[in-house]
Amino acid sequence: MSRLRVGCVGTGFIAGQHLAALAGFPDVDIVAVADAARDRAEDVAQRYQARAYDDGLRMLETEELDAVWVCVPPFAHGPVEDAAIDRRLPLFVEKPLAMDLPTAAQLAARIRDTGLLTCVGYHWRSLDVVEQAARLLRDTPAQLVTGAWLDRTPAAPWWSQRSSSGGQLVEQTTHLVDLARLLVGEVDRVQALEATVAREAWPAADVPTASAVLLSFRSGAIGTISSSCVLDRRRQVGLRLVAPGRLVDISEVGLYDHTLRIADDSGEQVVQTDENPIAREDRAFLDALRTGGDVPVTYEDALRTHAVVCAADRSARDGGIPLQVDGFLAEQTPSPGEAPK
Repeated sequence: MSRLRVGCVGTGFIAGQHLAALAGFPDVDIVAVADAARDRAEDVAQRYQARAYDDGLRMLETEELDAVWVCVPPFAHGPVEDAAIDRRLPLFVEKPLAMDLPTAAQLAARIRDTGLLTCVGYHWRSLDVVEQAARLLRDTPAQLVTGAWLDRTPAAPWWSQRSSSGGQLVEQTTHLVDLARLLVGEVDRVQALEATVAREAWPAADVPTASAVLLSFRSGAIGTISSSCVLDRRRQVGLRLVAPGRLVDISEVGLYDHTLRIADDSGEQVVQTDENPIAREDRAFLDALRTGGDVPVTYEDALRTHAVVCAADRSARDGGIPLQVDGFLAEQTPSPGEAPK
């Protein structure tokens, strides 16, 4: 079997999870990594016997790759993906797709035009417990969805700046929105509110410290997802779905620690798993690269999630005005040749 030559732009936490997974596959060679922090890139490159770059674009210009992982902060999305598309280089992109919607929509159009293989890192989709929940809800569709991401403020300096991360809803809670789309269906309309309080420990932070989103699904279901980043640690992350005669609850304590609870007239079932969804999604992308099979979530599919999140963020910024997701996506999509708004 020929070995696939891959590179990774970004060497932060989530990039580290992907690189560890890729290093464990017998048919993969990690040949290059890039990060604006040169020292960190060199440390990571040494670990995997790869070459280090302080510029992802230069890495793509120099290396002969079969695929690239883009694991950069929200504000840095765009140039690397554009360069990869120019080279027809298959892309694995960590969520969120961008800090805004126009950048992601423009990239999606280019990917659509080229037919390029892509995969996006919504890792919940690669969990067995999520697949089990999806099977149950196909028989008895959910009518009500409630979700929460109640956590601390991450230490990364860019995260607490809305101009860099987009805020908690865009950067973290997007996982729950994507899970809701998978299990309930497309979102038709959103409305959101937010609150921001000053904190001594984060004097320069300007991200909302709390938000609440109301979702209206095409199926007729409704939902709410709340977020906050003022706690001492992660306290609650998950989604609860109410269907006729059945309650389905999916929660995440950590990246490799998930629980599914199912309650119905036969009693309560609890399924816990420590499976590695990062490795599963990476393997699915690599297999698709080899055989042309499916991936857990394409860029085009992920754009729908990003549109819902960005519409909710806009609603919250504008004081809670309701927004139709399709109309907002159309409004925010640049015309061919037009720069993102």
